[in-house]
Amino acid sequence: MQYRQLGTSDLKVSSIALGCMGFGAGTGTALNQRSWAVGQTQANQVLDRAISLGINFFDTAPVYQAGASERVLGQGLKKFQRDQLVLATKFTNRTTQEIENHVSGREHVLRSLNQSLQNLQTDYVDLYIYHIWDWLTPMADIMAGLNEAVQAGKVRYIGISNAYSWQIAQINALAVRYGYPQFASIQSHYNLVYREDERELFSYAHENGLATTPYSPLASGRLAHPFGTQTTRRQQDTFADIKYQATSEMDQPIIDRVEELAHQHHVSMAAINLAWLQQRVTAPIIGATKPHHLDAVAEAAGLALTASEIQYLETPYQPHDLEGVMALNRSRTNNWNQYSGQ
Repeated sequence: MQYRQLGTSDLKVSSIALGCMGFGAGTGTALNQRSWAVGQTQANQVLDRAISLGINFFDTAPVYQAGASERVLGQGLKKFQRDQLVLATKFTNRTTQEIENHVSGREHVLRSLNQSLQNLQTDYVDLYIYHIWDWLTPMADIMAGLNEAVQAGKVRYIGISNAYSWQIAQINALAVRYGYPQFASIQSHYNLVYREDERELFSYAHENGLATTPYSPLASGRLAHPFGTQTTRRQQDTFADIKYQATSEMDQPIIDRVEELAHQHHVSMAAINLAWLQQRVTAPIIGATKPHHLDAVAEAAGLALTASEIQYLETPYQPHDLEGVMALNRSRTNNWNQYSGQ
């Protein structure tokens, strides 16, 4: 396993992060109540496998199964040495009720953090991530809450997710003006069949020393199986269909080439994708609900794609419209409550 600096922070993170969105069995009644998520026993097996592979970077959020993901992760990591782990969690937007009750953005950030610390059974998180841009809450309020959290020692560094480059530039400029900490990392939707962040976001990150930690590295399994393969996850993950269904014909040539290279290297398709990503970003976030889902991490560790292979994978890509969360982020009145289950 390689270890890399997380942006300008002093955190050393594994070049693969474990995404824990699938921890904490959900009801299946809403986007953030995933029916395919797993309970403590199975999550512990995944965590043990991740640690054995050298993964030290774990990503979760309070909206995943209404906090169950954080609780399962916290319990599962208790037997490991805390200062050897890099824990990342998030906070999302103020709820409609909070807005009606005049709960400020600062209060919201601190309340969410305290609940996450309780869920994770820890005194601090290494990376606290602004999950989705909140159009209805002033940036200054959010940054005031994050600054207070850092000053209190409850947060080491801050990150941001699902935001446009201009939004990140604007809020980081506000942080500079007030002497607040700036964001150390950017988490976004990026993989071989969705590369829109190469246009501006990754350039901004590179020029300003921000780490890139993209989610959905395997396009919800589409890049891990031959084109058209139906899996249980695909049948149950309706939001992933929204992200990829419209572009499936454009994506097929890329998926076919991933399959071809996997055969040539005698590895899984997932390993080809992870090898490509590790040459493009700081640490992709791979989800797993079974230990064998992490076999590709071990395969990718010894796999270096050549420049011609990288070009072969990238050449068929065609520009996409914005998909998933970033498409919804266009609306200045959308506060995400219908998606987060709040």
